[in-house]
Amino acid sequence: MTVYFIGAGPGAPDLITVRGLRLIENCPVCLYAGSLVPTEIVEAAPDDALVMDTAPMHLDQIIEEIKKAHELGQDVARVHSGDPAIYGAVAEQMRRLDALGIDYDVVPGVPAFAGVAAKLKTELTLPEIAQTIIVTRTGMKASAMPDGEQLEILGQSKATLAIHLSIRNLDYIRRSLEPYYGDDCPVVIAYRATWPDELYIKTTLAGMKEEVRKHKITRTALIMVGKVFGDVEFRDSDLYNADYAHVLRNKGKKKAK
Repeated sequence: MTVYFIGAGPGAPDLITVRGLRLIENCPVCLYAGSLVPTEIVEAAPDDALVMDTAPMHLDQIIEEIKKAHELGQDVARVHSGDPAIYGAVAEQMRRLDALGIDYDVVPGVPAFAGVAAKLKTELTLPEIAQTIIVTRTGMKASAMPDGEQLEILGQSKATLAIHLSIRNLDYIRRSLEPYYGDDCPVVIAYRATWPDELYIKTTLAGMKEEVRKHKITRTALIMVGKVFGDVEFRDSDLYNADYAHVLRNKGKKKAK
């Protein structure tokens, strides 16, 4: 048997990959993060499948269910939100499966920041404005940030930021980024991106806390920071520039005789 760690995407049921959906449709066991994965996705599981919401379960209980499936030779669809590689808490599960000799595979999913960009119809990397995207979080009660990854350091890049799990840390975010981005830097607060009740608040570093308080947002929100979210002038890229030569559009080709 194989355990498939499947990224379900940011929320909209039709944003899961074809591969991920087909695995859910065929696995006799489906363990999913119910607080973040829409029920429409796991409803695709076989009628006789064991479908369990792991939100109220701890790690040992989840691994125990996988062990039971392993003993029965049943594949497991382990469904996480977004992309499993980003704040998915899958590494600790993989470590347990390695110790048990249980095979597993990973199916990527659409990360939340990509879902937000799509909804906003915004490119996160604009020529000579921003060419770097930093996906990060801030230190909270659950875990501290490793040395060198604090916002005070990352902010020096002035890159486009996708800040996860930090909606209750807005004072720190503003204080850390203001010296590099300025108080008027565009910010988007994305609440439950791509879900039916999604909300996107366009504000600034200076105004974001008031907006979040006004809308009573306390969880499930992504903070996007950067010039690309404002009304910014940028030049066309060279990718489709008629005067720019590259291997697929080579001006140096010999002319036909």
